[in-house]
Order: sequence, then structure tokens, then C-alpha cells
Amino acid sequence: MESIRKSEGEGTVQKYYWELGRRIHHDKDFMNFELDEVLTSIGVSTNHLEAFDDSRFDEEIRSRMDIGLSLAGDDIGTPIIGFERKDGEMVGIFGPVITRVPDKNQSLELWDSVITLTNTPGFWELKRTRTEKPEFGERP
Repeated sequence: MESIRKSEGEGTVQKYYWELGRRIHHDKDFMNFELDEVLTSIGVSTNHLEAFDDSRFDEEIRSRMDIGLSLAGDDIGTPIIGFERKDGEMVGIFGPVITRVPDKNQSLELWDSVITLTNTPGFWELKRTRTEKPEFGERP
């Protein structure tokens, strides 16, 4: 991901992450696919596969994880979302964990709720048992 981020930018990292999620969670293909197929499917050079064994990215990976953990704590999962609260403090959260992609209006309402909760002094956590598996919609 760091190789992709460095040369292609955040938008392409999101496409890569999404495609991996679709294959693993939607298609139930638990890494029986080749990463060059994933890169090709999102229109990215397979040269990024060389980064797998390239230690040049190790420090960037550690640094990004350290930043996320410093914002959200070390007893959480990934991904971590980091953002600035209205008081200027940087915070990080794990979640929200959702099982399907909401439409645009629901997405905005969900995000506004996340912001409201994280701006509430003393807010800590919400959690409930999962009752359904992730849905990714139809594969194009």
C-alpha cells in the first residue's frame, strides 16, 4: 500500500483496499488470488509487487501505525481513522464497523454521528454483537 500511496496517491490506495475487501469478504476468496490480478483490476502497475520485500517502506508503515495507535490506543483493530475534532485535538477511532455500504445520505448521517460522538467529552465506546456478515453488493 505504501508503494501505491507514494506513486499513485490516496485514491488509488482506497481502490486497492476496496478490491482486496471485495475479494476476501464478498467473494469469500481468502487469499487464493494473486496480488498482480488485484493491481491489474484497478489499473495499477504490477511493479508495486516489488515493494513486498522492499524494506524502504518499513519505516513508513511503522510510522503510520504508531500515529494511528497514538491517536486511538493499542487495544483496537484496524483500520484506524484519524481526524481533527472541533477543539483542534487530533483523535483516532477504530470503526465504525458496518456490514453494508449505505447510500450517500445515510453515509453522511453516519459520519455526522461519528463526529458528534467523538466530540462529546467522555465518550468512549459503542459496541454490539454482529448479526450479519459484510455485504459488498454485486461485483461488476
